[in-house]
Formats: sequence, C-alpha cells, structure tokens
Amino acid sequence: MIFRAARHTHNLEVISKFYVDVLNLELLGSFKNHDGYDGVFIGKQECDWHLEFTISKHKAQHTFDEDDLFVFYPQNEKEYSLILKNIHQNNISLSVPKNPYWAKNGILIQDPDGYNIIISHLKT
Repeated sequence: MIFRAARHTHNLEVISKFYVDVLNLELLGSFKNHDGYDGVFIGKQECDWHLEFTISKHKAQHTFDEDDLFVFYPQNEKEYSLILKNIHQNNISLSVPKNPYWAKNGILIQDPDGYNIIISHLKT
C-alpha cells in the first residue's frame, strides 16, 4: 500500500521549497491545471509514502491543533544534523511541543502554513 497525505496551501512554491530545502525531501512530481488545481508530490524516491500539496482559486482553510503533527524520523545522525543546519540557516524558530513525549524526543517547527512538524531524535 502506498500512503499519500494531501493538503491544500496558499503558496505552493514556498511550501515546496520548505519541504525540499529544509527537510531534505525530494520533489517527486508535479501537475498543472488538473481540474483547476496545481500540485506537487514530495517525499523520498525509495519510500512508499509522499506528501501532496495543492493550490487552486479556493482559499485553504486549515483547522488543526497543537497535537496535529507530521513526524519525521531521520535515519541517521548525519541526516538529522543536516536538517537542524537547514532549520538554523533558514531562521526557523523552534517551539515547545504540547505533548511531553515529543518535548523529550524531538524538536518542533512549523511549516509555512503553520502546520506543526516534529523532527524526532529517535531511530525508527
């Protein structure tokens, strides 16, 4: 089974740049004017999951709370360190997660849409 998490955004270019340049994911594909939507697929080539972000003339209405998270598990210390470096180079603020588990086992940042992302210290 392949998993895709899809979310509408206000700025496809900014959100794409964030997930590719900051989190070191790959742009796997894109589409233009598919029934009024443009979009991108972002993930890793070797994985059976990816994120889809779309934009259209319809305004994105995000309704999430502090416990709605994307959680990423870097596979090794090198990958984790590179993500941290990217976070600092892009002046992205760290926040304190509501869930104490994540406060101990990861760092919390927000993507350009304000969605919470955990970068875990743990190995999967």
